[in-house]
Amino acid sequence: MVVADQLAVDPVEAAHRLLGATLTGRGVTAVIVEVEAYGGEPEGPWPDAAAHSFRGPTGRSAIMFGPPGRLYAYRSHGIHVCANVVCGTDGVAAAVLLRAAAIETGLDVAQSRRGPSVRTMALGRGPGNLCSATGISMADNGIDLFHPDSPITLTLNGSTQGIAGPRVGVSQAADRPWRLWLPGRPEVSAYRRSPRAPAPGSSD
Repeated sequence: MVVADQLAVDPVEAAHRLLGATLTGRGVTAVIVEVEAYGGEPEGPWPDAAAHSFRGPTGRSAIMFGPPGRLYAYRSHGIHVCANVVCGTDGVAAAVLLRAAAIETGLDVAQSRRGPSVRTMALGRGPGNLCSATGISMADNGIDLFHPDSPITLTLNGSTQGIAGPRVGVSQAADRPWRLWLPGRPEVSAYRRSPRAPAPGSSD
C-alpha cells in the first residue's frame, strides 16, 4: 500500500496517525506533537464551517481536495506560513494542521531561523513557528510529503492516542475536540479560544 493511503481516512483518524510522525527536510528533523483536524464542504462526509474548504475549492483551498499526503500551505493573517497535511478520500476535502513539533536534529539550523532568544522547547511551538523552524514556505504548497525527492518529507510512526480538546482560535465549530496533542510535551501550544466563538458548549 502507498504510505499516503494511510491518510485516506476521516480527518480525526488522520490526525491520530500524524501525531508522533517525523517531519524531515532543510537541515531539520522534527516530531509532530500537536495537530488539528479540519473537514470540508456542507454536503461532504465531514462538514466543517471552520475549514478553508467549507465553501468549495478556491485558488487557496483546492489542494485540500486531495490526493492525501500533499502539503497544504497558507499564510495566517498574511504573515505566518502554516502547514497542513491533506487527508481523506481524493476529491473530498480534509486536512490536518501541524500545530507543534519537537526539533530532534538540526537544532542549530532551527535556532538560526527562529532567533537566539527562543528556547529549544518553543522552536516549533505553534503552526507558524513550526514552519519557520523547519524551513517550510509557501513555495512548498502542493508537494508530495511522501515522495523521497520532496524537500520536506513525512514519516508515519503509527497511530498515537493523544489527548483531545477543542481547536484553537476558530470562531466556527469551536467546541469540536479535533485538536490532539501528546501528553507531557512542553512543545505543545497553549489553548486560546477565539473571542468571536460562541460561549463554550454552544458551538458544534
